[in-house]
Amino acid sequence: MSLPADVAKALPNVEKASPTRSNSYDDEKASMKDNDEKAIPVSKTWFPGDVFEEVREIDLGADGKERPIGDEFTERDMASVRLTSIPETAEDWSIRLISLEDDPTLPVWTFRLWFCSLGLSCFGAVLSQIFAFRPQTVYVSQLFLQTAGRTAVVSRTPDNAFWRFMNPGPFNIKEHVGTLIMSAAATHGALAISIFTADDLFYGFQPNPAIAIFTLLGSQLLGYGLGGMMRSFLVYPTYIVFPNVMPAVQMFDVLHRSTDNFLQKKRIKFFWVLFVGIFFWEWIPEYIAPLMTGFSIFCLARRDSAWVTRIFGGAAGNEGLGLFSLCFDWNYIGSGGSAYGALFQPLHTQLSCHLVIIILSFAGVYANNVWNAQTFPFLSQLLFYPNGTEYDQTLILNDDYTVNATKLAEQGLPWFASTQVVAKIGSMWDSIKTARTGGVQDAHYEKMKVYKEVPMWWYILMFVASIAMALATNYTGEAQLPWWAFFIAVGFSAIFLPIISTLYAILCYVPGTEDIAQMLGAALVPGKPHANMYFTMYAYNSTEQGRSMTRDLKIGQYTKLPPRVTFTMQCLGAVVGAVLNYVIMKIVVSANRDILLSVQGTNVWSGASVQSFNSNAVTWGGLARELYNNPDVHPHRAAVPIPFWLLHRKYPNGHFDKVITPMICTQIGYMSGGINSSIFGTFILCCISQFWIRKYHPGWFRKYNFLMSAALDGGTEVMVFVYSFAVGGAGGRVVNMPTWALNPTGNPDYCKRLT
Repeated sequence: MSLPADVAKALPNVEKASPTRSNSYDDEKASMKDNDEKAIPVSKTWFPGDVFEEVREIDLGADGKERPIGDEFTERDMASVRLTSIPETAEDWSIRLISLEDDPTLPVWTFRLWFCSLGLSCFGAVLSQIFAFRPQTVYVSQLFLQTAGRTAVVSRTPDNAFWRFMNPGPFNIKEHVGTLIMSAAATHGALAISIFTADDLFYGFQPNPAIAIFTLLGSQLLGYGLGGMMRSFLVYPTYIVFPNVMPAVQMFDVLHRSTDNFLQKKRIKFFWVLFVGIFFWEWIPEYIAPLMTGFSIFCLARRDSAWVTRIFGGAAGNEGLGLFSLCFDWNYIGSGGSAYGALFQPLHTQLSCHLVIIILSFAGVYANNVWNAQTFPFLSQLLFYPNGTEYDQTLILNDDYTVNATKLAEQGLPWFASTQVVAKIGSMWDSIKTARTGGVQDAHYEKMKVYKEVPMWWYILMFVASIAMALATNYTGEAQLPWWAFFIAVGFSAIFLPIISTLYAILCYVPGTEDIAQMLGAALVPGKPHANMYFTMYAYNSTEQGRSMTRDLKIGQYTKLPPRVTFTMQCLGAVVGAVLNYVIMKIVVSANRDILLSVQGTNVWSGASVQSFNSNAVTWGGLARELYNNPDVHPHRAAVPIPFWLLHRKYPNGHFDKVITPMICTQIGYMSGGINSSIFGTFILCCISQFWIRKYHPGWFRKYNFLMSAALDGGTEVMVFVYSFAVGGAGGRVVNMPTWALNPTGNPDYCKRLT
């Protein structure tokens, strides 16, 4: 996609820079000076200005007031640059919300970069693996890592040769971004960890540590190679926006650009006040008063009703659907490091979640006892016998973890909780959108041309090396996945990566392909749950890693980090994370085995995610033909778009064509487990941020909305880290808060405990 002609003229006029540079930093500075004089002559008649400025010409609408981000330009003259009508555009986000400023002479390869990157990568990898075993999976967000990276640097040190090497001047934006990218790569969860956890908990099998670590490396770097090879259309173009990185990019802007400017100082103060405030507030809902995690007037009024718990409860894992529950815990309202956040997710994406449809689906299935629903828990990820007791999967498997038909006949087929069945039906019907292609004409991309690009053969070599590692560990680690099925899994990832990454970049929405991968793996290698796990890892996890690679490359483009620095930091971060993820997983499983195997767990530890992963592997990998080859189980999902199409025909101005029906189906699965009390509040906040503030207070939205998201997410995650090690059990000892009115026994919101 190319920029409109009038906007292209308005952008800084950047010519291609010479691809050759000296390896010496002094020579590099000299060459950059030449490039600045010859290759980057910025237009003197137009410049968008900085984000912190009150009102810039590019922000003005036809009425002379600041227009909302994404609203149409109206035809007018602007400093001799004519801008014609442009609909809601990525260019608006790219130019109005992100600074074009860059200083190519800033040093990057410093000792401080390596010290901070390695230290924060180790710290983040440990923390992310601990968070993976919480009741509601919490991610170590980039905002938390940004904050930790900035505060870890000492501002002033003695002026001598040693300290000039250790701490060479102010910590600059390029060092900070490099530190973030490496630590973020280390904290990105690996699906291989779920395989090793399931092996330990459910199969009594523990792979050789060396094989496990090389499996982790192969599965993590495979997606990086794919993402890098597709960067020309998944990273560089302007329409690849990535709304969820806006808080991080604006935080870099606040911490490193024009910090002496009065208007920028206001943003800095705003950030730190919120950051510190949320850190202290979070101790209340997380520890002192868990009732604040999900305050429900319905639960308080009817404490003995099971149906009130199912519909309105949601403050504990697998409790209920959390309708109208008020959550005051930003740990669950905010992004938590994921793609979804109340303050940056596009409104049409949030509106497509349709909570009412999800709740009616779950409640209707359970109330009508569909699939014997009332025999099993309302929300659960485990497998059950028909009488409602937990299914022992080891009794139907041979010693090599393949399904034994005779034993299966004796034990009978396992059952899911009905809400889990509805979730799976929804997730299989997902959206597919063709990635847009075209010439790259992006202001940030043009600025990046002064740096050496990563050669394509680097990514190809990483891709080939990952395949070699994966094939070797498949045969030495008893994966049971044939070589031909492995290559089909890699092909699956290569096909879906452009689709998933484009949706992620434009809609801030990540369609799940895990169920599709499990279904394909079941068809190719039937009767082998273990093989299904590995097929899913290489098909689905590689897609996720490629998506992560494209996001980080876009952050590098927005912040003008040299591409080779980005590549190096990502690869090293994946290696560090693989080793530490495995070590922490072994420690947590060893210390909390019984809790991880229970249905509801505790408010500190939960095995829900690995239970779900294992149940899917058994049902798809081992029993797909017996369980899913039944037309009565699957309703006609293709009918979902029809009501909205009819409404659009009847009311063309009602925006029913904006409803993303595959997202409705997918979001059904989102409420099938975990803590749901935050969903209603997140929806309300998204409407306030992305509609009311964005439309009626566009200046505040531009300068503070994404910064607020950064401060609240960052401060919350610092608190969760301190809490986890101080009193939450991550340090080996749990210190429980005494029971009182806002910390009751049972469910925190006073709803009746059902399991």
